[in-house]
Amino acid sequence: MGKPTGFLEFPRRGPTPRPVAQRRRDWREVYAPQSDDEIRSQAARCMDCGIPFCTQGCPLGNPIPTFNDHVYRGRWDRAADALFATNNFPEFTGRLCPAPCESACVLGIADDPVTIERLEYEIVEHAFARGAVTPTSPPSDGPRVAIIGSGPSGLASAAQLTSVGYRVDVFERSDAIGGLLRYGIPAFKLEKSVLDRRLDVLAQSGVTFHPSTPIGTDLSLADLRDTFDAVVIAVGSTVARRLDVAGADLAGVHPAMEYLEAANRAVRDGVGSSIDAAGRRVIILGGGDTGADCLGTAHRQGATSVHQIEILARPPDERPSDAPWPTMARLFKVTTAHQEGGERLFATETLAFEGVEHVEQIRLLDHSTGETHLQRADLVLIAAGFTGPELAPLGLEDDRWRTERRTLRVDEAWRVDLTTPGAPVFACGDAVRGQSLIVWAIAEGRSAAAAVDHVLRGEPSLLASPVTPYTSSW
Repeated sequence: MGKPTGFLEFPRRGPTPRPVAQRRRDWREVYAPQSDDEIRSQAARCMDCGIPFCTQGCPLGNPIPTFNDHVYRGRWDRAADALFATNNFPEFTGRLCPAPCESACVLGIADDPVTIERLEYEIVEHAFARGAVTPTSPPSDGPRVAIIGSGPSGLASAAQLTSVGYRVDVFERSDAIGGLLRYGIPAFKLEKSVLDRRLDVLAQSGVTFHPSTPIGTDLSLADLRDTFDAVVIAVGSTVARRLDVAGADLAGVHPAMEYLEAANRAVRDGVGSSIDAAGRRVIILGGGDTGADCLGTAHRQGATSVHQIEILARPPDERPSDAPWPTMARLFKVTTAHQEGGERLFATETLAFEGVEHVEQIRLLDHSTGETHLQRADLVLIAAGFTGPELAPLGLEDDRWRTERRTLRVDEAWRVDLTTPGAPVFACGDAVRGQSLIVWAIAEGRSAAAAVDHVLRGEPSLLASPVTPYTSSW
């Protein structure tokens, strides 16, 4: 299986980013294409391990050695069949996932791991190019399921349920389907045509989308429970964590997602953004992926300067002893956005925002020296994560289901206990586990769909992803 000496012959080589000067002038995806020969050589690096820890490291349980071997041998159709069996949206994970599978790759113990994430990307792009991604037959009389939220977990539930004959309606409060895939992820990481392409397949498969339909306004959760046979809550974790410091209410201080949504809408509509970094001194508070998304966006909008500030110390360049293989370690990461410019400050805490009505500077504490200093700023973006889902519109005040994950059966693990009568309710994704990875959202969406199928039909036809319900640390 595979090329036995491939990992000795070929070094890891991912796609090449387009030149910085070029890509900062547009919103197209960053990476240039790779040739099929390059892709096949990367697949040849797979060692075909006796125990594929990569598969165990992936929340979806993707059969990674299997599709790697098919790619190496040029069998793109069989590679797609293997990948699509466990992953509904490899075009999303292949662009956006931080790849815990690569952290678990056995080759990574002594060498660079296999480019698993990019191989997923190539498999699905080859499949779309061949016309091999086709809709399932639209259901006509199966049970009806309502899904609240159209992010990756909601869409994964919809795809799974539709594939076995359920009639699925997806309700989205925003004016367009996609959740954070639509307005939270910059186009230079995920061009929206990629999302629309997948939504077209789902719509042709029978999924009915309802944008601009916030549950709790014209329709309530009780209405859905009266109309449908089951309801899935997949609203994500969207309550932004704010900083409780002086001046946090000054103009020019925004949650990162508010800024990214405005920028995505501006790109879509070809107009200026309502929160624009052009000509401004930008400070981003938060060193994660959302902060990096803000960084790349500010560059493209023409910021005068950008500083990304992280309260934690600078991560190590190599795996620390307290995060042994195959766990996912926190390592120093340089994204394509960081390659484009800006300055990063670590071990730095924000003490206050200062200004009259609009922010003019922020006061910072450098934990490495114990000294405070001022940093000029015209625009401050808080990328400090999220505190949970917005449950009030759904009329759900008792949120124990977010923190008490049962571990007995799949039909119970995603079930929401409600005392009022109506159709059973399930929940999945970030709404349950808190902000997490896109691959976890898809995995939980698949497992929630399996739970729905188990409850409604008794003899389930869907398999859950190999995710284990857990007690969260919230």
